[in-house]
Amino acid sequence: MINNALISVSDKTGVVDFAKALVKLGITIYSTGGTLEVIRNAGIMVHGVEELTHFPEMMNGRVKTLHPMVHGGILAVRDNMEHKKAMKDHGIEAIDLVVVNLYPFRETIAKEHVTLEEAIENIDIGGPTMVRSAAKNHAYVGIVVNPNRYDEIIHILQEHGEIPASVRLRLAKEAFSHTAAYDVAIANYMAKQVGEQPLPQEFLGAYEKVSDLRYGENPHQKAAFYRDFGKPSGMGGMHQLHGKELSYNNIVDMEAAWNMVWEFSEPAACIIKHTNPCGAAIGADVHEAYVRSYEADSTSAFGGIVAVNRPVDIDTAKEMSKIFLEVIMAPSFDEPALSLLEKKKNIRLIVLDKPDTHQMVLKKVSGGLLVQEEDNIVEDESTYEVVTKVEPTKEQWEALRFAWKLVKHVKSNAIVVASSHQTLGVGAGQMNRVGSAHIALTQAGEAAKGAVLASDAFFPFGDTVETAAAHGIRAIIQPGGSIRDEESIKAADEAGIAMVFTHIRHFKH
Repeated sequence: MINNALISVSDKTGVVDFAKALVKLGITIYSTGGTLEVIRNAGIMVHGVEELTHFPEMMNGRVKTLHPMVHGGILAVRDNMEHKKAMKDHGIEAIDLVVVNLYPFRETIAKEHVTLEEAIENIDIGGPTMVRSAAKNHAYVGIVVNPNRYDEIIHILQEHGEIPASVRLRLAKEAFSHTAAYDVAIANYMAKQVGEQPLPQEFLGAYEKVSDLRYGENPHQKAAFYRDFGKPSGMGGMHQLHGKELSYNNIVDMEAAWNMVWEFSEPAACIIKHTNPCGAAIGADVHEAYVRSYEADSTSAFGGIVAVNRPVDIDTAKEMSKIFLEVIMAPSFDEPALSLLEKKKNIRLIVLDKPDTHQMVLKKVSGGLLVQEEDNIVEDESTYEVVTKVEPTKEQWEALRFAWKLVKHVKSNAIVVASSHQTLGVGAGQMNRVGSAHIALTQAGEAAKGAVLASDAFFPFGDTVETAAAHGIRAIIQPGGSIRDEESIKAADEAGIAMVFTHIRHFKH
């Protein structure tokens, strides 16, 4: 039976109607600060928490619920005779329902130019303490931290007169998740303030569900999409303008496409299948870039994920509407372009900001987590080394730069054959490097003659250079560093190919 409820919430959504319904059920409400004022101003009978504690709120509200009269009422084991005696001796009233959500710490630190002092003042102390107390004693106490639960709780109370044990357990689990995520946000914020390294002794993370997905990589796998707490960013900050819901595979491919297209300051476009580019290009404008990316592999483009780093205009939209595409991602869509593309019922149209390239990359493995920095090294071309007798021409240098920016986004072993503005062939994820080269060069066909080739890692043998030479490649860019580098250099010199060592590897597993 619920006789007394304590309500103290930062998020006031729905609290007035909830309090009104509780009072109607004969439940006495105690409250604090702003919550008390909101409920009282609505004409609802409510008591200040000081009526329990016989002690005033003080220190700008920092001290108000940290009191035995509050926590004794929450934590008392109702059928423990010693606890019952302590309550009677000290005049402690049982608190049967605790409704608390916490100071907006995450929202505060998401604001621009927030000071350390502001952040600290938005660290809740009394709130988490009450939440944890109630959750610990869920055998007797209901704890509600989510305003979306209010209607459900009222319905349960109207039907049963109490909250069943199974529901209290579920609410307790939700409460501990709530405080855990809150503490993670504080700890990670503090880590930034003290300049802690990105790979700390304890790696903490908390995420909130955006939505359930239809399924995972395959129909028999359940899946959901979660985003970081706080200010939405990256995929977590995307806005879907149109189309059916996104799938697990869509989001994985979208991440790859978005990161890839923003390698370029020029208007750029890429079309992704299975996280690899079937076509990528730059152009004088987004229309030219998209057309070139499509023409790079028009067969594979069907059903692809498209990303562009400029707003989509009507001319580009007309080209995009000619084939089936799963997703189109852009900084924005012009109104005529949006109207045209929305005629396709299922195509997903996604708007999002330029990616943050300073995030950590996480990969779950059984029993643990792999964490690494993103591959966002700013390369200095002055450290590149031309190792062959022939040097790249100006046009070849442009093509090499273009191909090198892309190859790091292709699954290793990765080979990209390109011109100065367009991929011509892509070989990805093969068990040996010459296998990837065969795929990329075969795809490029006659266009490989005079083109360039990029490799994400060194050539272990000279066979990749020999294969490239047989297809007419004129310049190669690769990290170098093999004990057989001389074999590759010799093969390049014999074929008249210019070869550049970057001394930087870009594996992507």
